[in-house]
Formats: sequence, C-alpha cells, structure tokens
Amino acid sequence: MGRYADVFQASVADPEGFWLGAAEAIDWTRAPTRALDGSDPPFYRWFPDGELNVCHNALDRHVDAGRGDQAALIYDSPVTGTQRTYTYAELRDEVARFAGVLAGLGVTRGDRVVIYMPMVPEAAVAMLACARIGAVHSVVFGGFAPKELAVRIDDATPKVIVSASCGIEVQRVIEYKPLLDKAIELAQHTPERCVILQRPQAQAAMTDRDLDWAGAVASAEPADCVPVKATDPLYILYTSGTTGKPKGVVRDCGGYAVALLWSMPNVYAVGPGEAMFTASDVGWVVGHSYIVYAPLLIGATTVLYEGKPVGTPDAGQFWRVVQEYGITSVFTAPTAFRAIKKEDPNGEYAAKYDLSTLRYLYLAGERLDPETYRWASELLGIPVIDHW
Repeated sequence: MGRYADVFQASVADPEGFWLGAAEAIDWTRAPTRALDGSDPPFYRWFPDGELNVCHNALDRHVDAGRGDQAALIYDSPVTGTQRTYTYAELRDEVARFAGVLAGLGVTRGDRVVIYMPMVPEAAVAMLACARIGAVHSVVFGGFAPKELAVRIDDATPKVIVSASCGIEVQRVIEYKPLLDKAIELAQHTPERCVILQRPQAQAAMTDRDLDWAGAVASAEPADCVPVKATDPLYILYTSGTTGKPKGVVRDCGGYAVALLWSMPNVYAVGPGEAMFTASDVGWVVGHSYIVYAPLLIGATTVLYEGKPVGTPDAGQFWRVVQEYGITSVFTAPTAFRAIKKEDPNGEYAAKYDLSTLRYLYLAGERLDPETYRWASELLGIPVIDHW
C-alpha cells in the first residue's frame, strides 16, 4: 500500500500538478497549461486551454508508434457463433471510413449522432467515428422501447441515427428497425438520415431516409481526426428515466481521456498489449469507458462480447473468453456472477479452462452481496474487487 499512499498524497498536495502530469500521457494538438478551471463552481472545466482528438489517442497514435498489427478489439459472439479480431490498423481504417460516411451526411463538429445498436463491433466503430470528426455521440441501449428512444431523440436532436436491423437476446431475434421507425414517428425531432447495419438474422425494410451501412462505407472517403477543445463534449449518455425524465450526462473530451488512461494501469492493472474483458453493454457508461475508450487509449486489447454469461451455450463462456484471449482483468456486474454461480455452484465449468492469466476481477454497478464475493474469491483465488 506504500505506493498508493504516495500517489494519493501527491494528488491532494498538488492536484494541479498531479493531473497536468497525468495529462502528459495523452497526445495533445495543444497541450494544456492548466488542469482545472474552478472559477465557476459547480461548473468545473478540465484542461480548459487544451486541444486534442480522442479517436487519435485511441487508435492512430498506436498505429503511428508501430503497433498497428496488435489486436485492438476482439468481437466474440456465442449467440451468432462469430469471432473476429481487429488490429489497431484495421480498426482505425474502419473508423476513418465510417467517419467519412458521417461527414458525407453533413455531420460536423458539435453535431449529435444517436447510436441505437446491439453489441457488435460497428457500435464501437460508430462511437469512435463520431469522436474522430468532433461529433457528439449518444448511445441508447439497443432494444429500448420506441417511447424511450423518442425522448432521447428529442433531447439530443441528432442529425443522424446509426442503428442495425436487429439484436439477439439469447435465442430471440429482436428487430430494431420497426422500433426505430416508431420512435422517429413519436418524436418531435426528425433526423436527416439513418444508417442501418443489415444483419443476416433479420433484414430491415428501408425507407428513403435510410442508408445501408455496407454500401455507404464502400463508397466513403476516409476522414481525418478533427482537433477539438478539451472542454468540448465527447458524448451524451442518458440516465434510465426511472425517476422522471431521462437526464443527459455530458462527458468532455480532455478530462475523460486523461482520467480513463490514468485508470488503466493505476486502477485496473492493465497495460499496453494486455487484454481486458468488460462484460457490459456499450449502452451503459461502463461499456463506453471500459469496453471502448480506456483499453484503446492505453493500447490494450478489448473484448466486445455479444451474449449472456450463461445459457449460450453454457455457463463457461466467461472462462472461455479468459483462456482464449489471455485476459488479465475482468470487469462486470455482480448479477453476471450470481447467474454463473446459480448455474455452476461448484465451479465445474471454470475448472475446464486455464485462467492463469487472470489477475483481478472487478464487480460493479450494484451491491456485491457477501456470498457472491466469497464464491468468486474462493473459486478464482485472485483479488475480487467490490468496485461499486
């Protein structure tokens, strides 16, 4: 704990110097000279004179440093029987081309783009493409009801909506396009265009407003990174709305990038070239931060998993992912481990896999009950961190 005490003391003794030091790990087009503008509390602004591009920091700089062949994102989908690895160079190229699609539709810096997609690589591509051109993405959990989606469309007023023909919920195919069409019908605001990823499990009926993802990407010119202010918004993410009208939480570019990058070695013990598995959804903040942005900012490999912890095909899926990709840290919700424990109380599935690379398990998002904590700790023999 000695190093923790030293780091903590440095952060409170000189917070300005501490966070300016942390900011040196980021590539800036204009390096900040101030960490925090606290002149108008509670409206604090991080790195107010800095300028950067978050997508460049997540992708291009690793390619430029000669690590383009390293795995950046692994798509693992037991519900479709699909696995695909994107290197940093491949992911950068896919993102640049989709950024070109958005730019070709008139999306510019500050415009909003709503992303309503299942757990597929294209969801991360769309998020990073927005960041690349300075647009603000707002990811809405895939499969949300039309009324809920309409409320978010009206608040964010997106120029473009990116969606897919369907998502897959265990053994059930959920068609997204009818839900999206109904939401647009209910909303006061109408997007100019929708880009639709057609999946083989269900083909969506297209309208004049809709553009096919594959066709659009094939004819698009790749877009370069657009520098933005550190205080410019990166994304809007809405609260669930269970306690009233959903509230849009805005995350800025500079403070978010610096904090996430700092958290990877210091909180999650994940470094460049290592692999992290965050079993969440890109529709939630954990998915934004620790499926997409943080692992890519540090130059790690991230797993984007489409499926549930049990049932497709069995309760050993998380352990399979750990073994196959050499995962060092897993981050998920206690609910997932309760489901695994219920299905496999004696850990028989875990015993089938080599989990020697796994150093830490982080459980967050809700209360971690003592029994699940005890079960996971004894089963894995590693630190299980109640990260709520």
